[in-house]
Amino acid sequence: MPENLKIDAHVHVFTTDMPLIDNPRHAPTYSFTHEQLIATLDENGIARAVIAAASPWGDYNDYILAAVRAHPKRLRGTAIVRPTVDRFALEAMSKAGIIGVRLPFIGLPALPDITTFEYRALFRRLADLGWHVHPHVEGDDLPKILPTLEASGVKIVVDHLGRPNPRDGINSDGFKALLRSIDKGRTWVKASGGYRLGPASITYARELLRAAGPDRLVWASDCPFVGHEGRFPYRATIDWLNECVPDASARARIFGETAMKLYFDGC
Repeated sequence: MPENLKIDAHVHVFTTDMPLIDNPRHAPTYSFTHEQLIATLDENGIARAVIAAASPWGDYNDYILAAVRAHPKRLRGTAIVRPTVDRFALEAMSKAGIIGVRLPFIGLPALPDITTFEYRALFRRLADLGWHVHPHVEGDDLPKILPTLEASGVKIVVDHLGRPNPRDGINSDGFKALLRSIDKGRTWVKASGGYRLGPASITYARELLRAAGPDRLVWASDCPFVGHEGRFPYRATIDWLNECVPDASARARIFGETAMKLYFDGC
């Protein structure tokens, strides 16, 4: 594996002509194309990246599919799907470079019931394909969904350090549930979103490193920083991890080695 390998495990791509869902959380008025993403990666010495599907566009995954097809060696993607999606559609996306499903539950009045047959069948299909589920929820909601995901046998990847509530931080029920889930062996966490979580993000990252080790952490930028555009240079997300993780060996695994095994199957 190359020295200084860096893989960005959470980026977004989109264009202004993509159809938005009704009442989206964000409605970007600019495009961030996959060509712009590749240029950003090159400028910062990043070898590969994983595109996270974003809730404003619902299950319109067409542009993500176009991106991973255009850059099969460098990009993978997650999709947003309806729980009734069939196996054939998932297999077609898998061949194109999709390796997970994002659950866009953040900001909803109530969490969907993922114990229904439709969701349980979806998770089984994802587990059979070797995909992961990427829950997009606030930290306080993790205890409500992790047990069902764990029981399904699917891999789980939680973003932005688990989004602990700032009141309780690492002592919150959500963060404790995340640590328990990691102990069960099929859960990873993205060391990302430090700019969203504030100075406490360093404490969260170091506690996750202490409790879970670098083989359960992957680094991500969250580029192009939707809702926070122009306030955080890409390089700052690299500097943030350098500050969080003083040990060079652990940093190397978080920056690239763990993500290579998780998302790119060692290729």
